[in-house]
Amino acid sequence: MTERDARGRKTADLNAKTLRAMAHPLRVRLVGILRMDGPATATGLAKRVGESSGTTSWHLRQLAEVGMVEEDADRGNKRERWWRAAHAGHRTGHELYSDPELAGPASDYLHSILTTHYRAAADFVSERQEWPAWQGAWDFSDYLLHLTPEKARELNEKVDALVESYRRDPGEGDELVAVQWHAFPRKRHPERP
Repeated sequence: MTERDARGRKTADLNAKTLRAMAHPLRVRLVGILRMDGPATATGLAKRVGESSGTTSWHLRQLAEVGMVEEDADRGNKRERWWRAAHAGHRTGHELYSDPELAGPASDYLHSILTTHYRAAADFVSERQEWPAWQGAWDFSDYLLHLTPEKARELNEKVDALVESYRRDPGEGDELVAVQWHAFPRKRHPERP
């Protein structure tokens, strides 16, 4: 199902079919690159991700079949197909994660998302000296809180609302900033005497 976010951009709710299609690390990367950097060809994407253009082309066609990417007819011609992300973002309902038939694809998808988040953060760490004006503005924090599931949902809703309050069209001097948020319970393994 496609919806509109607060700025009128298309967002998609993943269903079983799209979750299965997105349960591949390369597909998650391709959609992410198209969202962040805009339309590209399979050849251009192949160079970025270190794959053959045949491989990226095949994955793009699979993503197009489930509506995650679409051909950009304004840029393409008979020799060259351009692709763009079909949505500005997507959400996954938690009911998909509890479906036993989707346990494998859901785990693959979540691991791909975490790998993508890690890669983006690691790239920034490697490039941070290239961002002198941003020293003191970026943050890598982690917290351990004692919460009930209800309080965790409340926290997530408040963080989402806060992040959305900063969403706007790009202005002069603005940079694209990745905001990654993870909140999940942890098992404790205290050492016993």
